[in-house]
Amino acid sequence: MTPPPPHPQVPDKPSLTGLEQKWSTNWDAQGVHRFDRSKQRAEVFSIDTPPPTASGSLHVGHVFSYTHTDTVARYQRMRGREVFYPMGWDDNGLPTERRVQNYYGVRCDPTLPYDPDFVPPEKPGKPQLPVSRRNFIELCEHLTTEDEKAFEAVWRQLGLSVDWTLTYQTIDAGSRAASQRVFLDALARGDAYGAAAPTLWDVTFRTAVAQAELEDRERPAAFHRLAFHRPDGGTVVIATTRPELLPACVAVVAHPDDERYAELVGSTLRTPVFGVEVPVHAHPLADPEKGSGLVMVCTFGDTTDVTWWRELDLPARPVIGWDGRFLAEPPRGVDPQAYAELAGATAYTARERVVARLRASGDLLGEPEPITHKVKFYENGDKPLEIVTTRQWYLRNGGRDAVLREELLARGRELVWHPPHMRARYENWVEGLNGDWLVSRQRFFGVPIPVWYPLDEHGEPRYDRPITPDAAALPVDPSAEAPAGYEEDQRGRPGGFAGDPDVLDTWATSSLSPQIVGGRWRDEDLFARVFPMDLRPQAHDIIRTWLFATVVRSNAEHGSLPWRHAAISGWILDPDRKKMSKSKGNVVTPAALLDQHGSDAVRYWAASARPGTDTAFDPGQMKIGRRLAIKLLNASKFVLGFGPAAGEVTEPLDRAMLAELAATVQAATDAFEEFDYARALQRTEEFFWRFCDDYVELVKARAYGDGGEGPGTSSARAALARALSVLQRLLAPFLPFAAEEAWSWWQDGSVHRAPWPDAAPLRRAAGGQDGALLGTAAAVIAAVRRAKSEARVSMRAEVGRITVHGSAPELAAYALVDGDVRAAGHIGAVDRSPSEGGLRVAVTI
Repeated sequence: MTPPPPHPQVPDKPSLTGLEQKWSTNWDAQGVHRFDRSKQRAEVFSIDTPPPTASGSLHVGHVFSYTHTDTVARYQRMRGREVFYPMGWDDNGLPTERRVQNYYGVRCDPTLPYDPDFVPPEKPGKPQLPVSRRNFIELCEHLTTEDEKAFEAVWRQLGLSVDWTLTYQTIDAGSRAASQRVFLDALARGDAYGAAAPTLWDVTFRTAVAQAELEDRERPAAFHRLAFHRPDGGTVVIATTRPELLPACVAVVAHPDDERYAELVGSTLRTPVFGVEVPVHAHPLADPEKGSGLVMVCTFGDTTDVTWWRELDLPARPVIGWDGRFLAEPPRGVDPQAYAELAGATAYTARERVVARLRASGDLLGEPEPITHKVKFYENGDKPLEIVTTRQWYLRNGGRDAVLREELLARGRELVWHPPHMRARYENWVEGLNGDWLVSRQRFFGVPIPVWYPLDEHGEPRYDRPITPDAAALPVDPSAEAPAGYEEDQRGRPGGFAGDPDVLDTWATSSLSPQIVGGRWRDEDLFARVFPMDLRPQAHDIIRTWLFATVVRSNAEHGSLPWRHAAISGWILDPDRKKMSKSKGNVVTPAALLDQHGSDAVRYWAASARPGTDTAFDPGQMKIGRRLAIKLLNASKFVLGFGPAAGEVTEPLDRAMLAELAATVQAATDAFEEFDYARALQRTEEFFWRFCDDYVELVKARAYGDGGEGPGTSSARAALARALSVLQRLLAPFLPFAAEEAWSWWQDGSVHRAPWPDAAPLRRAAGGQDGALLGTAAAVIAAVRRAKSEARVSMRAEVGRITVHGSAPELAAYALVDGDVRAAGHIGAVDRSPSEGGLRVAVTI
């Protein structure tokens, strides 16, 4: 048996080596992924791609989730849609600032003048070198540009089918202008407002933190039982984990139903050590089961203190400043001498000093009781948050508006979620909001808040008369530019002006990604062709931030959802089943994985994970993916070795294979339409191995024409070629490099612009043949192989006789594939024995 010479365009030894570079370059040159903006909205599939934070390096979690999106993009492109698939870089914000500080060994000091000749130190030192704000921002811009180049190289190696002419930065001029414009529009509508209020504050980074950025962490603490003094000379016990806040105490609360303290409500108590008279109130948030049931209200120890302060109309006695240290001056009503030793102390030191004084006065009852409890942290921070009173900017998000909250919940129900249960996370977040969205940050590398304030005759800002720029002037930097009608030398002077020093939260810009990349305000024609977008892909942990914030902005700006579908990815877990993240130090960077296993193999692992499901990092799955990619090349070489195949498919086994293939195509299509790339891959892969291991082996002899070339040979070759075309296209979204390579051996153009397979023509070619017939043939040949393996003889060894047992329909089905089974198994005689109990095979070696 001598096979015909291979197809002239098929390499002698197909290999995965070098395919990423070869085809990435080719796709660019041919514009395979280029968006055709002449298409109408109905012909477009637009994706609101997550802009990764461009600081440091990508990790395997990025590869995981972005692969999911890319499989959908490639599928939609093959379905005939023009895919709008941009890429953004999330440059601004704290991660970039931290990276720049550590990389160059500098820190931003806004009081310093700009140095146009500044060169950063060759080696970062300690302490960090202070630089002006402008110098610091220039370093941020330079380093993020370099990081973005490295990110893009990884994305290209992975095979993301992004249109690389459609990129943006969240800090570039267009993004800044868009972010500032939407902020000013919100200000004009009354949706944005400034206010001085208690704010969650990170003392390390000295910036306000929004509710969406909070993280609860278990921390050790201790209950201190303190004696508060009654007017009649008696005492009551209050347990607290923060005795250092005694000078900030403004009230004591008890639950309205707690009979132990009913007589105290309406009276006053005197605080230990500081001797301040504070009122006793009833409030339902006091927990009778916690501590003694009495709670001291301090301004501010936690968010519940803020609630009590607001609802009970209490005074404020703040003691902690922006740096996390106790203020130099005592709060109103506190004896300066009693407070003096706390001035300038950290919270830890202040606690030690207050506890020592409580012991000395006898007001500490017993020793502190160690506990662990949840403490709020900024998700990127290392120290517990404090609450300080600052002036900040807010956007209305339904946290204090029941009508708007219901409107945003309705938007969540309007959105199609994949998987559907993820909608509950959105609804839980919206329903649990306790305030508006705090969007100002006291940082440097971000979108400046586009507002100035006139200064009165004393040089104090008139916050009630903000000065805003004209939209045509955007973007602006109030810290470096004077408003219209003023000169720069009037900055900071009485009768002059002051620029708002803050920047917008990075989510305040990222939440406008559909508008920014779609060209709102700069290219309305493009915007009309892509908005509302079809898909928002993202991880489940930022439903509360990016997804919700984007819905808030689109609802306010357009009165609609920003996209129709949300596809939610899970996390990558390390071997200990913990989320991989840079902050935890347990990440795996993808470059080595892509080099070791190949991009198709890594994509296979990623695409095998169900939507929304957390998945363990598993190089073993990558090895399976690499084997699949190699098998695709080898199977393609085998089939194409028969040369052009233009005959009709006439044989029952060939038609049965096409019937099963039609079912596979339909299943994969249905899965992709539900954004379930994993199910599409699973069904395709199952059939592919069945095709290679069963069908190819069963028809190999007939395809080679071992019994003489005739209609059976032509049928086998035609079926093989038809199946190969379909399988290469089915696998293209997952294994884009191997599929493109194999496709190029015999087809013109890119497989990624070829039409997605259609089940209907395959069904017609199957001629009504039941696909189960392939299963019948596979079951019999499997029994023969098993017998040979148990007998330890070659798979090419002759088999004297087999007996096929089964019902009359089963035996009739077998009769249709008898010739192929005999040839594949090298079988001599075949007996057919009617019996019940299913198909069975007895083999005589």
